[in-house]
This record gives sequence, structure tokens and C-alpha cells, in this order.
Amino acid sequence: MARLLAAVACVLILQTSASAAAPRAIWTWEPESYAMLENEAEAASTIAFLKAHHIQTVYLYADEYCHRNWVAERPALYRALIKRLGGEGITAYALLGSGFLKTERYVLPQFHGRMLDALQRVLDYNASSKADERFAGINLDIEPHILDQWDHDKDRLMLHFLDMSQAVMDRKRKSGQRLQIGPAIPFWLDGMTATWHGVRKPVSEHVQDIYDYVALMDYRDHALGRDGIVSHAATELAYGRRIGRTVMIGVETTPNEIAKVSFDHLAEADMERELGLATQAFASEPAFGGFVIHHLAGYRRWLQRAAPNSP
Repeated sequence: MARLLAAVACVLILQTSASAAAPRAIWTWEPESYAMLENEAEAASTIAFLKAHHIQTVYLYADEYCHRNWVAERPALYRALIKRLGGEGITAYALLGSGFLKTERYVLPQFHGRMLDALQRVLDYNASSKADERFAGINLDIEPHILDQWDHDKDRLMLHFLDMSQAVMDRKRKSGQRLQIGPAIPFWLDGMTATWHGVRKPVSEHVQDIYDYVALMDYRDHALGRDGIVSHAATELAYGRRIGRTVMIGVETTPNEIAKVSFDHLAEADMERELGLATQAFASEPAFGGFVIHHLAGYRRWLQRAAPNSP
């Protein structure tokens, strides 16, 4: 029995080590991002948490929140925080997308200008900042499937999303900046087909053609099987390999009424085991860029609930 327990422990350690070895990012929404910008103690606490949990990239919210837009109005706050993060080995991406601003509307043609304005503020910020104060990339969380009209108008909305995406990347090219830009997309986009600019293919492929990378919202609580993380990422990873694009694998830790969508109902060891299995499955996949966790506040609450003394 002792040998069996030792073998099981060994497997768990190897799986946890494998998952920790894969790069990790985290979505960091409005309240947490602004708290880090405005409060020294909060920044120190969060950085310690990120390092303790092997998170190397922060998708840091960089748009308006509660009538403040510090990336444009107080850029020194972002410069200090990004420089500090970099000094601790943590990269910052600008996160654009907001429930408060209802940015899912940005896919509609009449709101494309708002998306480009938000992007331009980040580009202007980078252009006026030193190398160690700049965002290394941008993550867009603009989700048309949240719109009320999605159920009866999804095909047209996805074409609008592609048009918006092209405008975003055209603006980046015009700026001459080399930061990586990519959207958060659901794993099921590979099951939708669209004809865009005369080419008919899965929507996920159109999206990957346009952007530098994608963050795949691969929200499942297990790695293997037909409905698991590995299976749902296979198509996007294969296409990413073909065209030289990176795919980040997004996982959920906040509560969801559908249990399999989130690790919320499981323990940290369960998530580490499943991410370890996924990492092993993706080990030979050049398009695999690591994991991105949704989201900082929810992840911390989940860990603290399971282990009150967690960092």
C-alpha cells in the first residue's frame, strides 16, 4: 500500500509540475486593475500572489472605469505599475472589454469607432512610454454572443466581429507598433462557418488569420475525453500551427450553473492535475502558448475558500 501511495503522489507531483511549467496568464478586470494602479499595498499583495501561483502575464484592464480612464488621464500610474511588474518577471497586456461599458456592442458597425478609440489610447500610451513601461500586447474581450440578438442574428454579428477585428489590426499596422493583439474567443467558433472577403471557412480560422494570437475560452473542468479541454482546443491549435499563430488556453474558476464549465466546484489540486494532463497532451504542439485563468478576483476567492491561509 505504501508503494502505491508513493506512486500516486509521484504522478500528482509530476502533473502539477508540468502544469506549472506551462506559461500562465490571468484576466484582471476593472476593480482589481484600478486597485493595483491606485494602491501600493494592493499592488504588492497582488504581485506576491501572481508570483506564488506561477503567473507570468497579466491582462491588465486599460479602459474607462467609474468615469476614470487612467491610461489616458494618468498614464504615470500605468507606467509605474508595468515597470514594477516587469521587475518581478511579469508581463502586462492591456485588457480591453468591459461589462460596465457593454463592449459587446463594439461589434456593431455603429460602435466600431469606440473600439478603435480604446485601442488608440493604448497605442498612444505605448508610444509615449519607455520600453520597460509599455504593454507587450493587448487582449480584446469583445463577445458578440452576449448580445440579445445573437440567437437570431449570429451569422451577421460574426461578420461584424471580423470587420471590427480587421479594423483593429489595420490600426495597429498603421501605428508601426509590434505589440501582440488577440481576442478571447469561445472554443465553439470552429463549428460556425462564414464567408468573409470571398473566403468560406470556420469562423475560428478567419479570426486566427486576422490576429497575432487567440485566447481560447476552453471552459471545461477536465482535460481528457470528447468534451474536455484538449479535445476542444485541437482544431484551433492545429490551425495555429499551420499559420504560425499562438493559442492560449483559457480556463474558468468562477461559479457557473453548469458544473463542467468551471473548476469552481473542485479543489486546486484537481485543476492542477487536469492542467498537467493538458500540458502533457500539448507538449509537442508549437501553437500552445500556455494557460490563461479567468479571473484574478475569482481565482483568489476560489483558492481562499478552499484554503483560507492561501497566499
